[in-house]
Amino acid sequence: MTAVVNSWIKAYLESGTVPALPDGHFIDGKVVPSLSGERMEIADPGMGRVFMSVAAAGADDVDAAVASALRGFRIWRDTAPMERGRVLARMAALMLRDMEQLAFAETVTVGKTYTESCNNVRSAARTFEYYAGAPDKLQGDSIPLGPAQLGMTLLEPLGVVTQIIPWNYPITTFARGIAPALAAGCSVIAKPAETTPLTAVMLAQLLCEAGLPAGACNVLLGLGTVAGAGLSAHPDVAHITFTGSPKVGTAVMTAAAQHYASVTMELGGKSPLIALADCDVEAAADGAVAAIYENAGQICSAGSRLVVDKRIHRPLVEAIAQRVARISVGHGLRGASMGAINSRRQMERILAFLDQAKALGSKVAFGGARHLDAVDPEGWFIQPTLLDDLATDHPCVQEEIFGPVLSVQVVDGIEDALRAANSTRYGLMAGIYSKDIGAALALARDIKSGQVTINNYWGGGVEVPFGGVEQSGFGREKGFAAVASYCRTKSLVAKVPYSQNARV
Repeated sequence: MTAVVNSWIKAYLESGTVPALPDGHFIDGKVVPSLSGERMEIADPGMGRVFMSVAAAGADDVDAAVASALRGFRIWRDTAPMERGRVLARMAALMLRDMEQLAFAETVTVGKTYTESCNNVRSAARTFEYYAGAPDKLQGDSIPLGPAQLGMTLLEPLGVVTQIIPWNYPITTFARGIAPALAAGCSVIAKPAETTPLTAVMLAQLLCEAGLPAGACNVLLGLGTVAGAGLSAHPDVAHITFTGSPKVGTAVMTAAAQHYASVTMELGGKSPLIALADCDVEAAADGAVAAIYENAGQICSAGSRLVVDKRIHRPLVEAIAQRVARISVGHGLRGASMGAINSRRQMERILAFLDQAKALGSKVAFGGARHLDAVDPEGWFIQPTLLDDLATDHPCVQEEIFGPVLSVQVVDGIEDALRAANSTRYGLMAGIYSKDIGAALALARDIKSGQVTINNYWGGGVEVPFGGVEQSGFGREKGFAAVASYCRTKSLVAKVPYSQNARV
């Protein structure tokens, strides 16, 4: 850790003061206040208190951001593809240079641990690095129409696109949507969640330092009902990429439909981690813990359900409980292994699920309550929780809790495991642990999910397309599939002078 960031952390934990973090929108290459002067408060989840305020957008700010993005689009679209790639590559390097500052801001707004935040910056930098190779490889096709016609397709950028970013992974979601959009030649307006706005502005500043033209990436802070809704409904926004709840996603889609904008929807999940009878129990226990307790379980694709064969149920649950007992909970800047819940409202929602589970007589194998921290007693912490042997219709099996709660379903054999895996309305991700790769692949084929991993729940990376089915949404992010979301195909057919006698 550098001396500068170490001093930031020390001063913040001792006095609650923060360094000069950006507190305005980022429009036309600079940080600006709201035109109305409106502001909103930002809280530190680990301390449970407000520590700063930032600009809050109104309708005029939405219009200003879109107007700037239209100007930026014309410049960025006409920038040579190889130069667009160089800008994205420089961005990756700048993110790694400023990793600790970004991680500090992420930790104090999201509530996750500083180590997790640093890992998120590395992952996001890798995303920009990956898409840096894309701009000069976005090529169309030739279409065989015979000697008298020349047929081809061209890939064109959509124009101004909006990214509505969730509060659980602000840095990585920013990169996941904005890097492929910029690679395609679009301009972008990011709308971060109202509780976690800082890093989006910091990243937009770095993009300008990397050489992105002013206006090609703007950031609009504010409430979803104002800034997010305004961008979704704006007639000059060609595409909206949204990550969040199905309820809000439906509102975004409805607004986008009024002006025929396309959308990418990532709407959450209730993902199963399936442990078949022949699996390596220790490896499955490691995978289950990593799948649910990272970022205090606040992950759309978290493995929040353990679907375990009855033959290994007891030893696997015991192995998980032993690992959970070693998880320390506390402020993300104090060295804990699990941080806070992002808001008081979300903490209370999780606690309501746990209270309901207890009222139903559910077995709480570990945790199940609020964690009262000795150093930060007002922090929004939940104990890592393990609920054992739940029925398929149990609310903690069917509903997305979005917290550090692992719900165990006991099954009898692979067919029963498949039924349990497919028993919710979601289909974002699934993991399988088994030594029989044939059985695992057959199960993966039949699971209702956009992505399935085998013997490594968080397998893959930016190279692998990601997205859901059913109420987990549609469209794909990551991989080259993401770039296609920000392009339209233009077909071009030309009549070519043709004389059979002239052909050699």
